[in-house]
Amino acid sequence: MVPLAHAAVLKNYLDVSQQLDVNAHHLLSSVGLNLTQLNDTKQRIPVDKAIDLLEQSAQISGCEVFGLRMAEQRQLSDFGEISLLLSYQHTLRDALQTIVRYRNLLNNALAIYIEEVGNTVIIREEVVTTASVYSRQSTELALGITHRLCAALLSQKWKPLSIHFTHSAPSDLAAHKRFFGCSLEFGSEFNGIVCTATDLDTTNPQANTAMADHAQRYLDILQNDSESSIIFDIRKSIYLLLPMGRATIDQIAHTHGINVRTLQRRLEASQTSFSDLMNDVRRNLVFRYLNNLNYSLGQVSDILGYSTPSSFTRWFISQFKMAPTTWRNSNKALLD
Repeated sequence: MVPLAHAAVLKNYLDVSQQLDVNAHHLLSSVGLNLTQLNDTKQRIPVDKAIDLLEQSAQISGCEVFGLRMAEQRQLSDFGEISLLLSYQHTLRDALQTIVRYRNLLNNALAIYIEEVGNTVIIREEVVTTASVYSRQSTELALGITHRLCAALLSQKWKPLSIHFTHSAPSDLAAHKRFFGCSLEFGSEFNGIVCTATDLDTTNPQANTAMADHAQRYLDILQNDSESSIIFDIRKSIYLLLPMGRATIDQIAHTHGINVRTLQRRLEASQTSFSDLMNDVRRNLVFRYLNNLNYSLGQVSDILGYSTPSSFTRWFISQFKMAPTTWRNSNKALLD
C-alpha cells in the first residue's frame, strides 16, 4: 500500500518556498508532483513524494526548519472536514482521540499514541512510510501541526512541558523556541509532546455534543471508504510502542481491537508475520539510535526490545554482518 495524505499537508509549501527563494515548481516536478495537485487540498498524494519534497527544499534553501516554518502558518480549519468535529469536542483529550481515530483520512502515514503516567501525558508521533526513511522535516511539521491544534483549542491555556525529537538539534534553536515556547529535547528516544493530564481535560468552551455527533456520522462514511492495510497499520503501531517496551503481539492486537489469533490470521493472509514486521521496524529504527552517541549500546538494545546487549549484538551481526560497535567506530567521524 502506498501511504497517502491530503494535499492539505503541504498547504503552506508555496508560501514558505517563496519566502526562502526556492524554485517550488522545479522541485515539485522533480519528485513527481505538480501545482494542480497542491492546489486541490482534498486530493490524495503519495506521502513519500511529499517527504522527498520537504527534505529537498530544506537542503536547497539551507533552512533546517523548513517543516516547522510550514507548521507556523497552520490553522484548525486546515484539517478539512475533521476540523468541525475537532472544534466541537469537549476536551483536548477528546480532540486528540478524534485525530487518532480518523488519522487515515488526513495522512495514513501518521502514527499517534497517547501514553499517560500519573498526571504526565506523552503524545507520541511517527511518520511511517513504505520507504522507511526518517524525515526530520515531516516529523517537525507533524509535531508542529499537533502543537498548533492544541493551542487553537485551548488558546492561552495550552502550556506543554516539553517537545521531543529523535533527531539532533539544528544549529540555531531560535525558531523552535519561538514556536513551541517550552523545553526542547533533541536526540530523545521518541518524537512527541509532553504535557499534563490537566491540559488534556481542560474544557473546550465551543463544545457541542449535537454538532459533534452530526460531524462524526459524516466522517464515519468517509472513513469506511478510505484505503487501509493491516500490515502498514501494525508497522506503525510497532514504531510507536517498541521504544516503550510494549510492542508485543498481545498489546498491539489489543490496540487494534482484535485478538491475537485474528491478527495472526490476517498477517498470514498477507504473507507475513508479526516477527517479520518487528524485524523490519528494528532494522529501520536501529541506526536512528546508533547515530546518537548519547545512547549506549545497552540503551539502544533496551529501546529495540532486547533483554541484554549481547542478544542485540547477535541480532545486529545477523542483519548487517558486523557488530554495532564496529558500525559506530567506522562511522564515528560522521557522528561527532
